[in-house]
Amino acid sequence: MKKNKAYYMALEYGIATRKLSEGEGGGMVAYFTDLPFIAGDGEDIAQAIEDAKSAFASYLDVALEQGDVIKEPSHLTKTKRINITIPLYALERIDKYAKSHNINRSTFLVESALKHVDV
Repeated sequence: MKKNKAYYMALEYGIATRKLSEGEGGGMVAYFTDLPFIAGDGEDIAQAIEDAKSAFASYLDVALEQGDVIKEPSHLTKTKRINITIPLYALERIDKYAKSHNINRSTFLVESALKHVDV
């Protein structure tokens, strides 16, 4: 999938909220937990979240235009070690392909599997 604005807007980023003190102006603030520099505020939680999402959309416009690296939600980048059984002849072919494309075995297996499940 192309990583454009729609791609990033569809990801499930965590958003935290907190009540602002009267000294801070009152109301609520909402911010992206993986991108704490993107925040919004409002009279209530819903307004604060909507404002934060609007700020995120504006950030994406600029970041994509400048070719910046955009951090994806941390829960998407966590990994888990698993054990699988693969016939030796297949493993040798996989490793040869991965090496010739300058990727590792795990990357090849994930990308190959996702082509089938993202149909």
